[in-house]
Amino acid sequence: MLNVMTGKQLVEYRKQNKLTQVEAAHSLGLSQTYLSLLEGGKRSLTNALRKKAVRVFGLQPTEMPADNAFMRLSQVSDEQLRANLTALGYKGFSYLKPSPKKNPAVVLLSALKSDNREARLVEALPWLVLTFPNMDWNELIKAAKVNDLQNRLGFVASVARSMAELAGDKKTAVKLKRRESELERSLLFHEDTLCNASMTNAERKWLTAHRSEAARHWRLLTNLSPESLNYAG
Repeated sequence: MLNVMTGKQLVEYRKQNKLTQVEAAHSLGLSQTYLSLLEGGKRSLTNALRKKAVRVFGLQPTEMPADNAFMRLSQVSDEQLRANLTALGYKGFSYLKPSPKKNPAVVLLSALKSDNREARLVEALPWLVLTFPNMDWNELIKAAKVNDLQNRLGFVASVARSMAELAGDKKTAVKLKRRESELERSLLFHEDTLCNASMTNAERKWLTAHRSEAARHWRLLTNLSPESLNYAG
């Protein structure tokens, strides 16, 4: 199961915020007695309560529940994806009203699961990986394989890793390189695009000859690269 917040973690988050059990219960809309049962592991947290805990305790979006979303990964429109990215802090669509926050791993995989995406949305995906490198990669990779998205995910991780290297962020670069290696074990042999299936034959021919080495390695027809991203600096 992915990101299943436990009662023990609930205690840790409450103490980190220097809240008494009574204060935390009030903020979560619970009775102190019920919170005590949750913290003691005698009751299980619902997804709705986990989401509220993320907000109340100021946790990272990676703590948002995502297990059910991965099991039922659905098509997400470009409009919804813009709102999801805005909610997670992406500045490219800051003029839009954000949606409720979702786990960035779910947003990433939902974005990749599309034959065609607006180019500006595809450009935002390496940012998502760089901003939330501590996503639950085990479940993310597992879900990517189920949906045949490992090449796309591997390439996006590769671009993000190159950006981390350019920024001197060795810790993130090493972490992402390890994830690339895991994805390479299940590399698909057929050629794909990075959510741009409607490109013309002329574009396909040009990209086959001029794509980056990373795109060639991941068998994708795309011109996305760290140098092409205006937030890379």
